[in-house]
Amino acid sequence: MSSYNYLLEEGLISFLEKAYKKDKKLYEAAFKKMEDIAKNPHHYKPLRYDLKGRRRVHIEKSFVLTFRINDLEKKVTFIDLCHHDKVYMRK
Repeated sequence: MSSYNYLLEEGLISFLEKAYKKDKKLYEAAFKKMEDIAKNPHHYKPLRYDLKGRRRVHIEKSFVLTFRINDLEKKVTFIDLCHHDKVYMRK
């Protein structure tokens, strides 16, 4: 199985820059998990309702990384990394 390419959305890049300064453990865990996801993105849980079309993975117990898969381009787009309570808030 070949690996997917991936890209990060602006909001996630901003969050990771802050995390690099404040919490290197979270920063490193996020990038390690992104590498794992790029190898097999369909392994992770699909979301429902308002977040349909995205998938998620937990990082460091209370943080959730959300992403979208484009199988035609073999690309994973990482959307957001934030606290569990914030990700699942309904609008």
